[in-house]
Amino acid sequence: MKFPRWLTVLAALIVLAPAALAPSEADARAGGGTGSGSRGSRTNQAPPPTQTAPTAKPIERSTTPQQQQQAQQPGSGLSTPAPAGSFFSRHPFLSGIMGGVLGAGLFGLLLGHGFGGMAGMLGLLLQIALIGGLVFFGLWLYRAWTANRARPVAAPVPAYAGGPMARLGGMLPGGGASLGTGATAPIAIVESDYHAFEARLGEIQAAYSAGDVGKLRGLATAEMAGYFAEQLAANAGRGVENKVEAVKLEQGDLSEAWREGNVEYATVAMRFSLLDYTRRLADGRIVEGNDRVRTEATEIWTFVRDRGAPWLLSAIQQA
Repeated sequence: MKFPRWLTVLAALIVLAPAALAPSEADARAGGGTGSGSRGSRTNQAPPPTQTAPTAKPIERSTTPQQQQQAQQPGSGLSTPAPAGSFFSRHPFLSGIMGGVLGAGLFGLLLGHGFGGMAGMLGLLLQIALIGGLVFFGLWLYRAWTANRARPVAAPVPAYAGGPMARLGGMLPGGGASLGTGATAPIAIVESDYHAFEARLGEIQAAYSAGDVGKLRGLATAEMAGYFAEQLAANAGRGVENKVEAVKLEQGDLSEAWREGNVEYATVAMRFSLLDYTRRLADGRIVEGNDRVRTEATEIWTFVRDRGAPWLLSAIQQA
C-alpha cells in the first residue's frame, strides 16, 4: 500500500510534538503543573482528602501497568464490557496520540492554564494541525481498508521544609498514625517520617534547581528522576533554566500510608511557598516568575521505601 506524501509531513509533526507540548515555564519547578509517578496498586485511585488538599488531580503519566491499576479498583467483581467506541479508540496508535494531544493541550486551555506564552500558542497550533492530519489519516485508512477488503491490512504497530510537617493537619500522635484502606495493610507514620518528608521537599527542589540529576536519583525513584531529567533537558533545549529557592513548608497533612509486601507508601499533601522563576541561560534575564516575590503551591507527594530504607519520592499530584 502506497502512503500519500502528506503522511511524511504528519510523521515529522509527531516527532516534533513533544517539544511543543512541554509544560509551560510558569510550572517549571520540579513536578509543577503535572501529575506523574506511581503509587503502587493505588496509582489510579484518588488519595483520601485532607485539610491541606481536599481534592487531587489524577496521575497523568505513570509506568504502572493499566491492567494492575484496574485490577485494584473496588467494585462488585462484575466486569462491564467496554463499548465499541470510535474509529480512533479501536486503533491504539491513533488513540494514544489523540489522547496525548488533547490531554496535554486543549484540555489544559479549557481548565484555565492558558496558552503559556508564544511557545504555548505554537504548541496549540501544532496540536490543531496534528488533529486535522489524524482525522484525514483515519479517513484515508478507512477508505483504503474498504477498497482492499479482500486483502488483509497490517495493523499499525504501537510505539512504544522546620516544623510545619510536625503539625500535619494538627495530628501527630505519639504512637504514629495508622492509615490506609483496601486489601493492603496500613502502616504507622511517626515523627521522624514527617521530618523526612519535609526534608525531601526542600532537597528535591534544590537538586532540580541546580540541574543535579545524580542527586535527584538518590532522592526519588528511577521513574520520577527520569521525568525530572526530561524536564531539565527540555528547559536546556529552550535555552532556559528554572530556579527554585527558599522553599518553606507552610502546612501538611498525611493522606494515607500503607504496605504492599515489603514496600511501604505514604501520601502527603503539602502547601509550600517558594521563589520560583525561570531565567534565560544566555544572559540570565528572568523570563518567567519573580526572584523577589514568593509564590505558593499545593501538591500531593507520595513517598516509597523498602522497609527500613530511606523514603524516596514516587509520585506528585496537583491539588
